[in-house]
Amino acid sequence: MSVSALTRRYAKALVELGVEQKAVEAYGSELASFKDVLSKEDLLRQLLDSPTLALEKKAAMLADLCKAMEMSEGMAKFLGLLLSKGRICYLGQIEENYRRQADELSGILRAKITSASKLDDVQQQAIATILEKQTGKRIAVTVTVDADLIGGLQAEIGGRLFDGSVKTQLKRIEESLTKG
Repeated sequence: MSVSALTRRYAKALVELGVEQKAVEAYGSELASFKDVLSKEDLLRQLLDSPTLALEKKAAMLADLCKAMEMSEGMAKFLGLLLSKGRICYLGQIEENYRRQADELSGILRAKITSASKLDDVQQQAIATILEKQTGKRIAVTVTVDADLIGGLQAEIGGRLFDGSVKTQLKRIEESLTKG
């Protein structure tokens, strides 16, 4: 089985469990925070993923970490399952698939907006409203700033990129001038 199919299956199982327990959002937050801890703590990630360290020791470390992070029982069991199956290394991909499936379930689309300058809350809300009208779904916006765009913005939503940046417009003008 491919890694992508494997991670989708684990994510789907967790989403279904979250729906049963009415904890889809909570599980998403816990999964993301655990992923962040593993990405920041390289030694911890290596220990949990190590084939030479006994499973009992890794399980004890995981249990202590889950307790310290105040994880729900369901999430602690899920992480324990990943650990016992040697799948903790796929946590990042599982979290991505989980978020995607949970968003689909709740009718949310995520939009990544890249702007040449910082956008205030009113501007972000206006962009979200326009995108909601176009897609018919609720939009969750994340904004990053890239001064290289010179002006305007880029919006990536549903795998499609809408580019209204000055940088891209200047490139198009340059291409048309060089072609004649």
